[in-house]
Amino acid sequence: MTFNTKRDRFFTVSIMISLLVIAVATLWPVVYEVGYAAQTDWIAVWIMIGLFILSVGFILWAWFDIEYTFHNDYLFVRGGPFRSKIPYKQITRVIETNGIFVGYRILSSKDALEIQYKTGLLGSVIISPEHKEQFVEELRKRSPLL
Repeated sequence: MTFNTKRDRFFTVSIMISLLVIAVATLWPVVYEVGYAAQTDWIAVWIMIGLFILSVGFILWAWFDIEYTFHNDYLFVRGGPFRSKIPYKQITRVIETNGIFVGYRILSSKDALEIQYKTGLLGSVIISPEHKEQFVEELRKRSPLL
């Protein structure tokens, strides 16, 4: 069973602003170099375009590739390149949280859940499933310590 992430306006606007800042920071020098410089340094131009593509690609990958999948023995949390396998027997607590700016988080909404578990690097992961009540119900069925 797979749950998609919930996306809210705050995170959408934050991502768009980040992409705009990256575009200005990397493409403005390209425009200047190609349009106004006496002699164009094509190596610098291609480096800046490459940085833009890599940065935007990474952010969009992390933004659009978020899902939470229930497997037989573990919960698989995926957000772009970040992945976590959380064994159900290691989960100790699930709480609603609005502390979304600290800790390990794979989310895109302020309406979030914190899953605390024994083997985690930081002891917990913060997620934002689209159907939170169904997610918690399914997690309680599978996790013996909840």
